[in-house]
Amino acid sequence: MTAQDQYAAKRREAGEAVGLIEDGSHVVVPTGVGEPPTILEALSERRTEFRGVTVSQILPLRPYGYLDPETVEHVRHCAYFVGGPTRAGAQAGWVDFYPSYFSEMPALFREGLLPADVVVAMASPMDAHGYFSLGLAPDYTMAALEKARTVILEVNPNVPYAFGHCHIHIERVDAIVEDERPLLEVGLPEIGPVQKAIAGHVADLIPNGATLQIGYGGIPDAVVMQLLEKRDLGIHTEMIGDGILSLVEAGAVTNLEKNVDRGRMLATFALGSRRLYDFMDRNPALEMHPVDVTNDPCRAGLVDRLHSINGTMQIDLIGQCGSESLGTKPYSGTGGQSDFVRASNRSRDGKAFIVLPSTAKGDTITRIVPTLTPGTHVSTSKNDIDYVVTEFGVARLRGKSAHARAKALIGIAHPDFRDQLTEEAGKLRLL
Repeated sequence: MTAQDQYAAKRREAGEAVGLIEDGSHVVVPTGVGEPPTILEALSERRTEFRGVTVSQILPLRPYGYLDPETVEHVRHCAYFVGGPTRAGAQAGWVDFYPSYFSEMPALFREGLLPADVVVAMASPMDAHGYFSLGLAPDYTMAALEKARTVILEVNPNVPYAFGHCHIHIERVDAIVEDERPLLEVGLPEIGPVQKAIAGHVADLIPNGATLQIGYGGIPDAVVMQLLEKRDLGIHTEMIGDGILSLVEAGAVTNLEKNVDRGRMLATFALGSRRLYDFMDRNPALEMHPVDVTNDPCRAGLVDRLHSINGTMQIDLIGQCGSESLGTKPYSGTGGQSDFVRASNRSRDGKAFIVLPSTAKGDTITRIVPTLTPGTHVSTSKNDIDYVVTEFGVARLRGKSAHARAKALIGIAHPDFRDQLTEEAGKLRLL
């Protein structure tokens, strides 16, 4: 049977395709825009027909009907990373979550520590050889495919056919659902004066020829806007978005000075505009790989001059970062921050930047605190932290004593809180 014959035989309506999911199954969904909306909408509509089904992914983007506290005995979400649609459920307790480093998730699937019975994913149209590209998010999905007994693809002509280790053959697919809706687009975050000030401090420390990992958010994208005049930058990142695309279009990114993967950008998931998705299509300058290729600190640390830029919500006076919870309440997830901080520390001439505004809620709360709010999940440890940047300057903590760290962090706190932080540091015997 030819690949085309197999394709025709496996086409299903979405409602019929989700009928392949058995009670008690663990369903794995790719990150972000890699989620298949038609399939997940059909699962939502039929959710009361199932029992004990779990759906897991990083960064869900749509409020699907199965995200319902009244039907969790039928279909429940267990997050790898909490997003907007799942945040309220996670904080209320009816959405569960798996703590893990993003880079280690493929190994957890292969070792059977993370379950994967069914994989549902967005895919490009099939090529002449019978292969689909899952280039929007190969992340942990490629490893989950190795374990899954059932694979359901949502094939959409708007999905780019990306290069890299992100392909699956028709023989491995059990059902195909077709849809032509436009891909979900995510624009650049709003950038204000505080973000611009922070970005300026970071941009001054990034040389020509550096390789960048850029997280999502207003500050990382503000940094990007101040790098447009740089030259021969490289990209080795977790997420590729419109900010990185702007650097490419400005001629700032050539990847020609990378000592690893020279001439190529590497990423594990995409999140941006139609312009970005068009750029990804059959572009040999970009490869989409699983997250253990992009994020593994040992592998990424081989890249010289790796500069990582990631945000946090709170940091204490010895350098512990709380980037994923508000006290005990889950807000996001570990993601790749710790991976890339450790990778940048290993990299020759690398730098790891943790960026944050000095205050929150209209300058009424300091984000630099004596100790993290009780119950806060520590995302980046005191032993890994390197550069911390607020709108008031840069504190380099790596290699500094606890006393020196407290002094440096107080120096980049909002002036209104420096006396209070100094007093609290004294009580903690840090000054």
